Amino acid sequence: MSAQQARVIAIVNEKGGVGKTATVINLGAALSKSGQKVLVVDMDPQFNATHGLGVELEEDSLTTYGIMVGDDSLDPAEAVLSTKWKGLDVVPSHVDLAGAEAELMDQPGRENRLKRLTPLEKNYDFILLDTPPSLSLLTINVFTYAREVLIPCQTHPYAMKALDDLLDTIGLVKENINPNLNLTGLVPTFYDSRTRVSRGIMELLKADERFKGKIFDTVIRSNSTIAESSWHQKPVVYFRSGSFGAVDYTNLAKELLERGNGKKN
Repeated sequence: MSAQQARVIAIVNEKGGVGKTATVINLGAALSKSGQKVLVVDMDPQFNATHGLGVELEEDSLTTYGIMVGDDSLDPAEAVLSTKWKGLDVVPSHVDLAGAEAELMDQPGRENRLKRLTPLEKNYDFILLDTPPSLSLLTINVFTYAREVLIPCQTHPYAMKALDDLLDTIGLVKENINPNLNLTGLVPTFYDSRTRVSRGIMELLKADERFKGKIFDTVIRSNSTIAESSWHQKPVVYFRSGSFGAVDYTNLAKELLERGNGKKN
């Protein structure tokens, strides 16, 4: 494990269906397979990342809901669960997380609750934060805690339009709450080079000055194996290592390491 500070990365898009949770699961698995120590933090009340990693909760399990609404005496290490794969752990979510915003409405410092995970950073090279597909107190907590943002963007016109609001939100958080928050990059997803739409969106993204030098060379191609691996609750790099999905996420992990200070093989 790296002696350097863990890279805390929010993987976010306020539009659903862009491959956000699939990126959290499969990028995390690809990083751990390459020798990184990875913690996935599931901040989505739909708990798809938790389910996709094959994690089953006990009745008294500490989840991100408990992290958000519990008192300051809680030990965040109690929320960490091991997956079946070496070097890949998860802080699970629970449906109760959907009510956390209402419970914390009048609480001071409510945007800082996720910082309770900070003591865990010494144990990991990467902490990947999954987010709900909406702007909420949960998302603001993720942005307040994270130091990097990675945006999966479906190569579809609707997905590109949603980027404006997301970038505005990131800018406001950086200006008012977390000056250490920076955009690491944008990952094109569901890319199909055979369609004019995918090719056209890629051209528009590359021409956008806001993303100059920020678009990953790796694209996540449309690949049914990614969805199939999710059905089997296995990351695609372990489910079918020769598939397009496994190859793409392996390459994305390598590129992410090259763009930061992570440990390399």
